[in-house]
Amino acid sequence: MMATEHTVGFEPADRLAKDRESVRKRLWFKLKRVAARLPFAEDLLAAYYCAFDKQTPRHVQATLLGAIAYFILPFDFIPDMLPVLGFTDDAAVLATAIRLVATHITSHHREAARAALKRVIDKSEAAE
Repeated sequence: MMATEHTVGFEPADRLAKDRESVRKRLWFKLKRVAARLPFAEDLLAAYYCAFDKQTPRHVQATLLGAIAYFILPFDFIPDMLPVLGFTDDAAVLATAIRLVATHITSHHREAARAALKRVIDKSEAAE
């Protein structure tokens, strides 16, 4: 696929989003490292549970997987290591994706996200 002015910078996320198992593994790996300082972690996980729900339409899954893939990429427009600003681009991409498909993210997805986030944070605190 040739990049257009509207897709420049998102090609790696598009490719990664097509590999669902890689997205799944890499999301949990990164989330375990950053969950405690990630203000949009619950929204990210709700998007994850919606994207992997078999009842979710394919176009919604593709939208959310693209946003999740952007989050887990090791490089992006604003490096995640920068304090305060590091995750702003990730948050913007995720917020845009969620806004596009918000009606498909159910209370079940949000409940699963809250429970998973609690487990991740509890495990990381116990490890400290």
